[in-house]
Amino acid sequence: MSKDILFHTIFVHETSKTWVVFVHGAGGSSAIWFRQLKAYKKEYNVLLLDLRGHGKSNDLLQNFVDNNYSFNNVSKDIIDVLDHNNITSAHFVGISLGTILIRNIAEIAPQYVSSMVLGGAVTRFNTRSNTLVYLGNTFKHLLPYMWLYRLFAFIMMPKKRHKESRLLFIREAKHLCQKEFIKWFKLAMDVNPLMQYFKEKDIDIPILYIMGKEDHMFLGPVKEMVKRHKNSVLQTIHHCGHVCNVERPDLFNQHSLAFIAQQNR
Repeated sequence: MSKDILFHTIFVHETSKTWVVFVHGAGGSSAIWFRQLKAYKKEYNVLLLDLRGHGKSNDLLQNFVDNNYSFNNVSKDIIDVLDHNNITSAHFVGISLGTILIRNIAEIAPQYVSSMVLGGAVTRFNTRSNTLVYLGNTFKHLLPYMWLYRLFAFIMMPKKRHKESRLLFIREAKHLCQKEFIKWFKLAMDVNPLMQYFKEKDIDIPILYIMGKEDHMFLGPVKEMVKRHKNSVLQTIHHCGHVCNVERPDLFNQHSLAFIAQQNR
């Protein structure tokens, strides 16, 4: 595998020509999709990838040192993986900050995106999340990044039933180094201007938002977005927080697979 390509794994279906690409969030890795893989492999070709500095792409970190961490550059990393595997279009499934990357790919290279499933979608930072980002930016050079990450994970996923997804993200985040965490943290500060642009501009690609009813930081802004955009629909899951693909994989898989099947008709 070329050293300038993100680490990725593909699962080729015997008959299907349809691809599904999974994009994890900041601090995670492709391991967070373990409860989707079996169901999706039955129906489609699947591509899992680790974003720069995450998971097994951490070994490729030196290849990205001189690159600016912008949403466009990180999105182009993903497009390079598609080109490397001759994938001309796919359905994209993302979680958390990965949903912004998918929406950005749909903006800069829409020909690759057949549809989008955006779980725990980040469409805007509210007052609480803006405060967290501000505090994190202030103390990012003073505190170990895992202290900050644990704090953010607990505030985003506070309930007892969120514990598994909270611990999963904390465990995956340990693979990041401090410098890498700071780069991704700075990237998060660009969310609101970018998402304001996306809010104002509808896109002619079908979007399914899947949100936990207990995703108190991001559900409200997603509801606002869906009201404005004719190609967007929202499915909410009861007794579920931010990382809905881990907390309620049964319903996440059911809703997302039905949506993708509908686009393929």
